Amino acid sequence: MTTSTLTARSGEPASATLGTLAAQGATGALSTESGIVYLAAGHVVHVESAVTPDLGDLLTHSGALASDGWWEAIDRAGRRCRVGRQLVDSGHLAAGALELCHLGALFDAAYFVLAQDGPALRFRPGAAHWLGAVRPVPVDTVLRESRRRRELLHRIWPEPAVDRAPLARVPGPDTADLPARRGRTLAQVDGVRTAAQIATALACRTFHTLVELRRLAAAGLVAPVAPLVPAPVPVPSPAPASAPAPATVSAEPGPTPRPVAPDEPDTALLRRLLHALEAL
Repeated sequence: MTTSTLTARSGEPASATLGTLAAQGATGALSTESGIVYLAAGHVVHVESAVTPDLGDLLTHSGALASDGWWEAIDRAGRRCRVGRQLVDSGHLAAGALELCHLGALFDAAYFVLAQDGPALRFRPGAAHWLGAVRPVPVDTVLRESRRRRELLHRIWPEPAVDRAPLARVPGPDTADLPARRGRTLAQVDGVRTAAQIATALACRTFHTLVELRRLAAAGLVAPVAPLVPAPVPVPSPAPASAPAPATVSAEPGPTPRPVAPDEPDTALLRRLLHALEAL
């Protein structure tokens, strides 16, 4: 039985499927509703999630790497899935700095991919990420770290909506005595940005931002923005049926002509139209 057949048929939570793939030493990409986990020989080499900043954003926004250097590496080595190696070999980034930033991005994305531990959707054997392997991480380590983060955030503030929804400031409480990092995080809360967007603006890892945002929520300083419910569209009531027009009465002396039946053609009008067409 191939790993792709097993994954499609099992319907197991993503964590259980990852454990099975790790035991098989599988290489490929496992898709879930929240992102994609890339494996090589049963180890996690990269994780992508739409709700976390990608590695390029973290490197360029933090000043560790110029934007031109990032895109140059993608142009040169993206097709060969060796962007990480290209960044180091070209001298744009030290190997240690790349590994540190990559591990932070990997664990941040893995937290969201595994937070709900929904079912795996698809496994594509042999699929590789364009970044390439930087430092493979055992599946057990990824699962354990995701669980630790989930439990820590729950202890700070048990409402997970803070992680994904746009956040707004709550007026009233005094914010003068906030620690510096928490104050910078609060300053980015504008009623529109999510935690991931705030992390990108601060060039900070998403998990560190989540910790500060949950602490702010526990202090009553921020709250998720409730989604807008569209107002119901009024359905116009049908117009009342118009009363039938009264029968036409001739102005000439004589008997009143009978009303024309609705389906009866006006032969005089048809005859005039026929004559007009013949004349044309």
